[in-house]
Amino acid sequence: MTTLRFVNPPGLYDPAPNGYSHLAIVPPGSRLVLVAGQGGETADGRLSPDFATQVRQALSNMRVALAAAGAEPRHVARLLVLVVDHSEERLHVLGAELDRVWGDAPKAACTLVPVPRLALDGMLFEIEATALVPA
Repeated sequence: MTTLRFVNPPGLYDPAPNGYSHLAIVPPGSRLVLVAGQGGETADGRLSPDFATQVRQALSNMRVALAAAGAEPRHVARLLVLVVDHSEERLHVLGAELDRVWGDAPKAACTLVPVPRLALDGMLFEIEATALVPA
């Protein structure tokens, strides 16, 4: 099986500093893994009021969900990110945390949507992932 490919075509700006790629090209024969939106809650349901802490916990939660399906961040083709009170400062926090999880590897295609509110009081961040692993 060929691997998931990420492409940033000429004519589009470099999205790497913001933690994503423009395209994810899925190889044939992949198994689709859909991870529901993960917030910053700990396993016992606690939610920090700090945005950066919620982002880090949500990414940790996403990794736990991926692992349950035999997937890792390198298998993630696409992310959907929801941010309450979005700002460039929050975008930089997200970019740094994505760099921490993915390192130098190409980042998934991603859409960030600013929202006025999420499901729980105090919830500031949610991330959904679409991963592809060998069938």
